[in-house]
Amino acid sequence: MGIFQMTKTVLRNLAGGPATRQYPAVPARTSSLTRGHIVFDPATCRSCSLCVKRCPCEAIRLDKEAKVWEIDRMRCIACGDCVEGCPFGSLTMEQSYHPPVTEHVVERYTITYVKPEKPAKKPAEESTKEEGVGESA
Repeated sequence: MGIFQMTKTVLRNLAGGPATRQYPAVPARTSSLTRGHIVFDPATCRSCSLCVKRCPCEAIRLDKEAKVWEIDRMRCIACGDCVEGCPFGSLTMEQSYHPPVTEHVVERYTITYVKPEKPAKKPAEESTKEEGVGESA
């Protein structure tokens, strides 16, 4: 009985063709739950390093003094923990896949975030003079 089941399976596999797709020649299917790749916005990153701490595979590195953020795409498993942990929205997850690569390249970004300056407050003396002028008129 086992030989007949095995023959049936072999014939079905021979006639049906491959079960996998020829990626990248044939694009991969995507759905609303597809996790493609991480996208980094250096203009909003404040070097808090929460993404580095949340990454389970240590694919993200941050040099705070040099203001350089790095991601090793070969190590990244696209779990999305870094995206969930980023309080400033610097990381997002896109559904499209990166094209296949033949070389191991670590992507480096220079953080360009500049802390906005607070408006200068008027000295207390000037504000009291202005109030006094307004009352006498």
